[in-house]
Amino acid sequence: MTETPHLRDELDALGVRRGERVTLVQLSTKFCAPCRATRTTLAGVAELVPGVVHVEVDAEEHLALSRRVGLEVTPTTLVLDGAGVEVSRAAGVPRREQVLGLLSQIVDDVST
Repeated sequence: MTETPHLRDELDALGVRRGERVTLVQLSTKFCAPCRATRTTLAGVAELVPGVVHVEVDAEEHLALSRRVGLEVTPTTLVLDGAGVEVSRAAGVPRREQVLGLLSQIVDDVST
């Protein structure tokens, strides 16, 4: 996993509302078809799990952040804990069950 120092501060500077327990940060681009599917999956999971927030950041508009996190492909999802520390990441379109399974390892009351 790529070290992402000060990611919390950068997201705060962008006005991103972080989740109390987990923030799913989706790095996307405007013309990325898989990004739309990822947005649907992550937003749906965030609605199901208390304290989890999904945010989407345009990778092209925020090149410094994209470079800092070592973005190689969109969509990429960064999973941040409640303190804003990256605990996992995934490239591509995740399945709902994958996201719920990961969240169940981080928070204690996720029903998969």
